[in-house]
Amino acid sequence: MTRPLTLGIVWTALILGAQVSRADDAVRLSLREAEARAVDNHPQVRAGHYATLAGGEVVRQTRSAFMPTVLASFTGATAQDGTRITAGGLNNPTILDRFAAGLSVSQLVTDFGRTSNLVGSQALRGNALEQDEATLRADVLLQVDRAYFNALRAQSLLRVAQQTVDARQLVSDQVTALASSGLKSTLDASFARVNLSQAQLLLAQARGDVKSAFAALTAALGSEQPATYELADEPLPPLPTDDEAAAVARALRDRPDLGARRFAEQAASKFVAAERALSFPSISIVGAGGFTPYHQVGLTDRYSAIGVNVTLPVTNGNLYSARQAEASYQEQVERQALRDLENRIVRDVTVAWLDAQTARQRVDLATQLVAQAADAQDLAQARYDLGLSSIVELTQAQLNKTQADIEQATAKYDYQSRMAGLRFQMGLLK
Repeated sequence: MTRPLTLGIVWTALILGAQVSRADDAVRLSLREAEARAVDNHPQVRAGHYATLAGGEVVRQTRSAFMPTVLASFTGATAQDGTRITAGGLNNPTILDRFAAGLSVSQLVTDFGRTSNLVGSQALRGNALEQDEATLRADVLLQVDRAYFNALRAQSLLRVAQQTVDARQLVSDQVTALASSGLKSTLDASFARVNLSQAQLLLAQARGDVKSAFAALTAALGSEQPATYELADEPLPPLPTDDEAAAVARALRDRPDLGARRFAEQAASKFVAAERALSFPSISIVGAGGFTPYHQVGLTDRYSAIGVNVTLPVTNGNLYSARQAEASYQEQVERQALRDLENRIVRDVTVAWLDAQTARQRVDLATQLVAQAADAQDLAQARYDLGLSSIVELTQAQLNKTQADIEQATAKYDYQSRMAGLRFQMGLLK
């Protein structure tokens, strides 16, 4: 065996091995697996979950006002004989030598609904955060579905481009051979080469689109490292059995972003009641007790006291009335935002429904177009082989077939993407 032949075999084996290795490295992925991976890993979903947990802690903070407050104190003091505090504050000027330890307790009795309304408002805002988390999850799932179907479309178009190159390469080789034998004109060979070059440009573009689609899918999954995926094709979903009005009604019932807006409006109403209660008294019980192991003459070893504290606002420069008015206006803001979102949901569901219907019709029409273009190409090839037509007719038939294949692949995955959008608009993507 000669040395050049040996080197050629070695290089061929290395190339084939590299191709097999790249194929093995491709990550097998179905749509459901992609959605599950995104829900587990995507930073938007995680951020929404942490925001929900933080909202729960705010509720606990607000509810703590119902619980007693207990403080432990350790105090020691000494002063020279005859010392009196004569400046610096309104307090007892006498300083007694002592060391003492004790507890002070304060318990709210009632503030006429302010704290309870604040707790209710924060609890509703926590519910809104839960709905926001569900909205983020649905949005991430929509991104994953669209990126997944876009990647499938890019791969399908790559196959169409490769098949087009192979078919046109065969025609170009045949026409070139016939032209060299004088059976076809050099013009035919030139047309065939131009046709082949166009297919090669389409193939180069398709390869780049596949890489871009995989990059978008990787980002939608919440991953940082780029990867090549072996995607499982999904069957065409049927159109929803509900009519357009039922789809709108379901969206108004199930959309998490609309639920979040409703909770926000209710929370604003609770906050108005809480701000109104600022003008009412606040009643609490306070107590203190402890022991004084070291003290000067005149003090006892132990001490205790209990009392009731009533705080009644008299005047504060209209601060409370302004806060109440602000809360009322914010309630109106939330109410109008809720109405606006409902209107937009009705519009979006209607548009998504019509888009899905149109996309489904395109799938059927594209299938018919492919069959018709294939028949036309076969007829044009036969006519050209028999010398009954020019290569222009064959070239046009090949172009029509390629465009029909592209339209079929585009229509199929566009319909699946539109259906994912419709499920999102109806609140079904969770």
